[in-house]
Parts: sequence; structure tokens; C-alpha cells
Amino acid sequence: MSYGSDHSRLPGIKLRPCKSQGKVDYGVYLVTDSTPAILGNKDLTSVVEAAVQGGVTIVQYRDKLSDRETAVKTARALHEVTKRFGVPLLVNDRVDVAVEVGCEGVHIGQDDMAYEEARKLLGPDKIIGVTASSVEEALKACEAGADYLGLGTVYATSTKKDTKSIIGPSGIRSILLALSSAGHAVPTVCIGGINGSNATSVLAESSAAPAKSLDGIAVVSAIVAAADPAAAARDLLAKVVAGRVPDVIKAVAATTPLSHNMTNLVVQNFAANVALAVGGSPIMANYAEEAADLAKLGGALVINMGTVTPEGLKNHIQALQAYNAAGGPVVLDPVGAGATSIRRNAVKTLLSSGKFTVIKGNEGEIQTVYGASVTQRGVDSASSLTIPQRASLARSVARSTGAIVVLTGTTDIVSDGVRTLRVDNGHEFLGRVTGTGCTLGTTISAMEAAFRSDPFIAAVAGMVLFEIAAERAAVRDDVRGPGTFVPAFIDELSAVRMETANGDVAWLARAKIEALAVE
Repeated sequence: MSYGSDHSRLPGIKLRPCKSQGKVDYGVYLVTDSTPAILGNKDLTSVVEAAVQGGVTIVQYRDKLSDRETAVKTARALHEVTKRFGVPLLVNDRVDVAVEVGCEGVHIGQDDMAYEEARKLLGPDKIIGVTASSVEEALKACEAGADYLGLGTVYATSTKKDTKSIIGPSGIRSILLALSSAGHAVPTVCIGGINGSNATSVLAESSAAPAKSLDGIAVVSAIVAAADPAAAARDLLAKVVAGRVPDVIKAVAATTPLSHNMTNLVVQNFAANVALAVGGSPIMANYAEEAADLAKLGGALVINMGTVTPEGLKNHIQALQAYNAAGGPVVLDPVGAGATSIRRNAVKTLLSSGKFTVIKGNEGEIQTVYGASVTQRGVDSASSLTIPQRASLARSVARSTGAIVVLTGTTDIVSDGVRTLRVDNGHEFLGRVTGTGCTLGTTISAMEAAFRSDPFIAAVAGMVLFEIAAERAAVRDDVRGPGTFVPAFIDELSAVRMETANGDVAWLARAKIEALAVE
């Protein structure tokens, strides 16, 4: 949504981390099926490659029928594909195949090899996931040391004939609550009858947030049987992100994180009220000597370049480094970055002085961050790029800076360098009120502070909350224009937050989120 070039430099593919490299992304988990009823006459390796390109984050090779030689050959071929994209490959049940291929791990069911035996064969660094369909099975797997749990079956499915029980979203939620109560933070995915039509609702309905929520969904036929596996994977990625949005908002409501704003005088009051409305605790503090203490409070910092002075830049750098040292999220809002040489140089200085979690700006501002020479008329936003060009720009800046990039406009783009989404929510009144872009940064900072497990999802959640609240405010009977819009907007931010905290996420049906294929 709108608020008040050179695209040739594309760094190499940004790989998702496998276990040996760091955190595993379980968001869109593909379980393969080689049977003609599901795969048809397609080549499994080609299907997996397309799916990974589309947004699948982890792959499980499941083949109960092939002989060992065939299984090893297929697993090797799949591993060559997944390694290119930094996506972990697991083998279902057949630990010997996983050992020979050297893939990232295995997934074992309740009737397969015991966890302890699998761990002895695989060693300490491989991923071992375990199926669980009850609280007892889940707790036992966690106590044994499982790296993640596959929970289900959620709904009846034709791809797994030996289903013990259908537990539905409520059964998933019961398991999540039990895991939380027992102190287990193990990642979880659910499986069974999940597809693009129900993925978002399954995640939302099964969530036990802020105690614990699912980390992703596992699918079989939704991708393997799809005519276009890449498109199916992109659709599921968008649905998974949408389904996690309420988890972020609940986390903010439960923790009331600090939103430390170093911003211009024009928007300080507005930003403070928005922070309160979304569930944050605002402080407007431009003096960097306070930053080291504030950074210890578990919040996030917003650096807003609305007013640029030598003293202000010095304070920004000191605060940035204080939050970096404390491990706190930092949001950069390079307001009017391309308007003057002073601002362009300030952006370069800030980018070289520390690490940002999120960089939020309009097209001209993000182009300036990228290093393109653009001229802005003050802080006004304007767009000359197509959606594919803007997606490429956002992804490129995300890859070069390591930050989540939020590129605002009529269509918003959010990218972490691997996942790139478009969001088509919002209202024109947002572009007719001073400071709405600045307060979006404030909103995102609260989300980042409360939901550190996935800064990308946190950024999307902030944007979706902000823009759907604007849509709801704009159609209220008491809103006649921009002047009456602002108080109604703050009311709706608060209303959406309270509805979500109370388990009512009907508003989420308004979300218009789509995953993009970026060339």
C-alpha cells in the first residue's frame, strides 16, 4: 500500500540453512509419493526440483515399495537437487538408505525403527523426526530427543492407508499445549489432508499461541499430484505465512514488547499511539546514550530518517550498534533516502555501521538502499517499476543486506532473499495522512520484538495487521475522510489485536497474500 534503475546485480542464490548450518525451516514440508495414483507419469526428481523452486523448505523421500538399490538411486538424485537449494532431504523409515546417501536425516513412524537405534546409526548431527498422533507419543518422542514432530493425521487422506486416528485441528492443539506445559520447544508440523484450500485455517485453528504453535504443514498430493508443482508450492507458502500471522499478533499481545523509536517530531505522538494499539510499549528516545540500557529490555529499535542531522546520525549509529550487541531487532526506515545527497550518504553510513533486521521503504527509498541513483521529491512515494521488477529489487536488497525488505506501494513486496510475497491490502487514506509509513515501521518493530523465530513472518504480520485495520477503518460510518480516518484506524488496530488475542481470526480472511516467482 502506498504511504505518505539498475536491477542487474543479482548475488548468488541465498541458501536456506540445513541443520548443520543452523535453524531448519519446516514451513512447507513435502513428503513424496512415487505411486502412479499420485505421481502419475511425472518424474519425481523434476517434481521435487520444481517444488523447491516454488517454496518447499524441506523434503522427505517416502517410498515403502522400491528395493534398496532403487531407493538409494532415487534418494541420491533427490539429494543432488535439494543440496543445490540448501533444502534438507530426509528419508522416511529407511535409515540405511539415509546413511548411504548422506542426506540430512530421517523421519520415523511409531511402527518404524526406534529413535535411539536410528540415532546410533546416523550420529548426533542428523535430523530425526518422529510421527505422533497423541499427547503420549509426542511427549515420549521429545524425551527421546526428536528434532521435530510430525503431528496427525489431521484429516482423512488417501495417501496413507495405515492411519491410526484422525485427530483434527483440535487434537493438534491439545498436543501443542501438552508440549508447551512440559517445556518442549521442539518444532512441529502437521500432516493429513492438508492443501491450499485449508492450510491457513488448519494453522490458525490448531494454534495454541502464545504457548506453542505449528511451525509448518506437511503435504503429499497437494504438490506431488499438482499439474504445476512450483505454483502449488508457492500457493502453500503464502497460505502458511498467512496462517502464522495470528501467532505473531498473539505473541505481541502476550509480551507487550518495547518499541524504541528514534523518529522525527512530526510522527512521535502518532507512532506511540499505534504502538500501544498493536500491543507494544512505546518509547520515543533519540538520545543514543540510553540505547544500551533500552536494548536489554527485549524490545526492538526503529531508526527513522525523517530528520537527518550530523548529531542525529551519530545517535542512530550508536543505538544501532547497541541493539546489535544485545541481539535485538532493528528496523530501518530510510525516509526520503533519494531526496538529497545528505540522505543518500546517511543511508550508506548506516548500512555500513551495523545489521538491520528489516528495511522498510517505498520504491525510491529501496532503490537508494540498493545503490541506484534516483531522485525523490521529498518523502513522496511514486512507482515506475512493474511488479516483477519490484520483486526482483526487494529480493536483491534482501540478499545484499541480509535484512527483510518491505517495499511499500499499491502492491507491497516483502522478501528475505528466498521467500518473496506480495500483499495487496490497505486503503488510499494511508497515503493521505502524514506519518502512516513511519508508524508501519513502528508496528513491524513490535512484531519483530515478540516473534524472533521468523523475522520474515513477523514483518508480513505487521503489514497485514496494519493494512487490514486501515480497510476496516475506512468503511466505518464515522469516517468521512483522512481526518476522521486516523482515530478510527487506531481503534481498528486495537480491535484486531484484541480479537486475535481472544481467538477470533475471522478478519484474516481479508488478507491478500501471494508468493511470487522471482526471476
